[in-house]
Amino acid sequence: MKRTTGQDPAHTARWRPATRLVRGGTARSEFGETSEAIFLTSGYCYDNAEEAAARFRGERPGMTYSRLQNPTVEMLEQRLALIEGAEAARATASGMAAMTAALLCQLSAGDHLVAGRALFGSCRVLVDTILPRFGIETTTVDSRDTQAWAKARRPNTKAFFLETPSNPGLDISDIRAIADIGHDAGACVVVDNAFASPIVQRPMELGADVVAYSATKLMDGQGRVLAGAVLGSMAWMNDVYLPYARHTGPNLSPFNAWLILKSLETLDLRVRRACENALAVARFLETRVPRLLYPGLASHPQHTLAMTQMTLGGTIIALFLDDQAQAHGLLDALELIDISNNLGDSRTLMTHPATTTHASVSPETRAEMGITDGMLRLSVGIEDVQDLIDDLDRALTSVGL
Repeated sequence: MKRTTGQDPAHTARWRPATRLVRGGTARSEFGETSEAIFLTSGYCYDNAEEAAARFRGERPGMTYSRLQNPTVEMLEQRLALIEGAEAARATASGMAAMTAALLCQLSAGDHLVAGRALFGSCRVLVDTILPRFGIETTTVDSRDTQAWAKARRPNTKAFFLETPSNPGLDISDIRAIADIGHDAGACVVVDNAFASPIVQRPMELGADVVAYSATKLMDGQGRVLAGAVLGSMAWMNDVYLPYARHTGPNLSPFNAWLILKSLETLDLRVRRACENALAVARFLETRVPRLLYPGLASHPQHTLAMTQMTLGGTIIALFLDDQAQAHGLLDALELIDISNNLGDSRTLMTHPATTTHASVSPETRAEMGITDGMLRLSVGIEDVQDLIDDLDRALTSVGL
C-alpha cells in the first residue's frame, strides 16, 4: 500500500476532528485509489494450510471471514473510533443490532440491568420484554433523576443503559453523574448517542464505558442504508463484545460501510448546519404551539445540563399539540417537510411517535415516557431554514395555530 496514513497513529494522533472525519482509517491498495475501496468478499485465501490455521489461532495477522473482518468495514471502524475518542469500534448491520449486541454481550441470566425509561421504542421492548425472556432482570428509571439510578442498583447490577437526548421527548441525562454511580456499583455504562452524534456530544469523555449508535441516522444522514456501531475500550471489545459478535453475526455489509465512510466526510458540516436550522425553527415554533422542547432553548427544563455536555442543541425538536387529530392534521398539511419515522437526514422529517416509532409500547409506557397523542417529533435537515419555517407556518395555520 502507498502513502497509507489513515491507520498510522503517528499521523492520526495529531489530526484534528475534521481531518479525521475525512481521512481517518483510510487504507489504500496497491492501486493507490483516492476513495476507499469496497471489498465485496465473504472470505479470504491463504498461501498454505498452516497460514490459514495460524490466522484462526490468532497467531498471525490477517483476515479470516467477513463476519469478523473486512477491509472496508475495518476502515469505517477505525474512523469511528478516531472521531469518538475510543480505543476500538465495531460496525453492525443496524442501530438495534448495536444496542442489542452492546447489552447481550455482557449480560447473562441472573444479571440486572438499569435503564432509562425514555428510550427508542424498540429499545424499550428490548429492555422490558426481550432481555427478561433470557432471565435478565431489568429496572427502568427516570433518567433525569440521578438518584433514581443509585436507588435502582442491586448486588447483581451489571450494566446501565441510557439515551440522551432521549427519543422522542429529549430528556437530558447527566452522563458523568450516572457513570460515577454505575462504576461505584461495578456496572458498565452504555450510552445511546444517536440523537447527538460525536459532533455534538462525546459520552466517553464524560465517563461512559460504551457508546452505541444507529449510524442510519446522522452518520449516513441521507436515508440510504441501515448501520450501527458499538465503541469501547480495546480490552472490552476483545474480551466481552467480540466473543458474542463472532458467533451471532450482527456485522455490517462492506457496501453499507463504504456509504457511511463517504457520509462521515461531511458529518461535521451537515450536523452543524442542521443544528443551526433547528435552533431557528425551534424559536419560531415556540411562539406558535402549546408546548415545545428543544435542548438549545433556555425554555428546556434541562437546558443548562444540556449545554454543559453538548456543544450544540441538536437536530431534533419535540412539539406538543392538543390531540392526535390536530397532530395528524398538521402532518397532512405539510408540503415540503416529509412524514417519516427516520431522523438525522439531510431532509427535514416529521413523525407522530405514538402511532409510529413508539406504537410497539403500551399506552401506559408511552405516558410514562411523556409521549402524548398530540406529540410530534421534528428532525430538522439542511434545507433553507426560511422554507422550513414557511412550510410549518402554513401547516400550523391550517390546524388553527
